Amino acid sequence: MKYSLQDLKLKGQKILMRVDFNVPIDEDGSVRDDTRIQLALPSIEYVINQGGRLILISHFKRPNGKKDPKLSLKPIADYLSKLLGKPVPLAPDCTGPEVEKMVDQMQNGDVLLLENVRFYMGEEHPEKDPEFEKNLAKLGNVYVNDAFGAAHRKHTSTALLAHHFPEKNALGFLMEKEVSFFSKLIRNPKRPFYAIIGGAKVGTKIGVLQALTDTIDAIFIGGGMAFTFMKSQGLSIGDSLCEDEHLETAQNFLKTCAEKAIQVYFPTDYIIAAEFSNDAKRQIASAKEGIPATWRGMDIGPDTIEHWKKVLKQGSTIFWNGPMGVFEFSHFAEGTHSLAVMLADIGSTVVVGGGDSVAAINAMGLQKSFTHVSSGGGAALEFIEFGHLPGLDALTDR
Repeated sequence: MKYSLQDLKLKGQKILMRVDFNVPIDEDGSVRDDTRIQLALPSIEYVINQGGRLILISHFKRPNGKKDPKLSLKPIADYLSKLLGKPVPLAPDCTGPEVEKMVDQMQNGDVLLLENVRFYMGEEHPEKDPEFEKNLAKLGNVYVNDAFGAAHRKHTSTALLAHHFPEKNALGFLMEKEVSFFSKLIRNPKRPFYAIIGGAKVGTKIGVLQALTDTIDAIFIGGGMAFTFMKSQGLSIGDSLCEDEHLETAQNFLKTCAEKAIQVYFPTDYIIAAEFSNDAKRQIASAKEGIPATWRGMDIGPDTIEHWKKVLKQGSTIFWNGPMGVFEFSHFAEGTHSLAVMLADIGSTVVVGGGDSVAAINAMGLQKSFTHVSSGGGAALEFIEFGHLPGLDALTDR
């Protein structure tokens, strides 16, 4: 168990807090989706109310170790100022004499946002610039990690800074909430426990699929990855997405499920299209009869949706990661949308594991209808697969 933000003495302290403000920003500088900023607010407001001097650290996009004014955190500093109702100045850099002077002049309850840490090569590649870590560490005397979405990365601000503050580091409230939900999921879920896994590729999810076999009672496989499984069972998939190099992986996974008496549900029908386009000619195809040559599967079909809904209603705990089809095309979004609406109203514990499934839920305005919607897709999957994360491991145990 790690220390929580509430375990630390914060008054008058300089708190380095890693947050994840990598949010979509329009060309005019306006924040398009502030979900990640909103999720960090409880920790930020707590530090302000406790009289801490808060120094926020975040990355934004991929400047690859070079300063790029287009990737500045200035729009986020302005947005956060409005949310908090108080000035949040943006430091001109992440480290250096000017930044140190700004930190020294801070009063209790003040907030300062450092410039994009990925402007430095030392953030993503600590071994290439060890001075960056030292210079960042000397800005504070307490470290808090509230960036679950970046906690799976072994970067300076996510996994190394904590070591400079033994016994004076902690999880922020968002990190604590995420870790609590995923720990329960992999250690002690209320049963029956079902997983719905979608998305494009088996290769990127096989570790998670295998880890889930230790706890799940049934799994529902949709999205593009279903076609690799379908082909591995000798069914025709036409021009659908398929990873031929993972056909044996798919077969081995199904063997594991059979050995552990885990029920596996595949789509029984698909919405198929003559080409990869929202306006393509489309029809329904039975999975058993196969998808005709030159056609491709784009979404789960109506029979699948109805059948899955009936079974899923029996689940006490449900984990969902990945869309069921090409949901960014409106004509192939029904599978993902129907499941989202049903899961939002099911009354069971439903945890959504980041990525595109969260994007779909946000687009439908359903994010508050689930037990937990994770702020980090990659981090959520890595935590399920390995049971720990670099950003978590770095923090002091109680």
